[in-house]
Amino acid sequence: MKKLGLTLLTAIALVPTLAHASCDSVKAEIQQKIIQNGVAESAFSLDVVPNDQADQLGGLVVGHCENDQQKIVYKRNGDDNSGTATQSVSP
Repeated sequence: MKKLGLTLLTAIALVPTLAHASCDSVKAEIQQKIIQNGVAESAFSLDVVPNDQADQLGGLVVGHCENDQQKIVYKRNGDDNSGTATQSVSP
């Protein structure tokens, strides 16, 4: 659980520097940081969704792109209890 928290904090720290980057590059950067922190690639998913749909996925908003028009949502695979709360990340 501590690794997950550290991973999410690292991902969140990247967001301000990538605020105007393309969604694919932002998602790839966040994904690599999470993997580098020891989380298996198969243990989570990152989804790029429009702002108005971010809350409906039940994950944690860990980034944004396209001038804050899209959100990147982190969701743990196989864990129904995780990520039920969302957190917005400001640039």
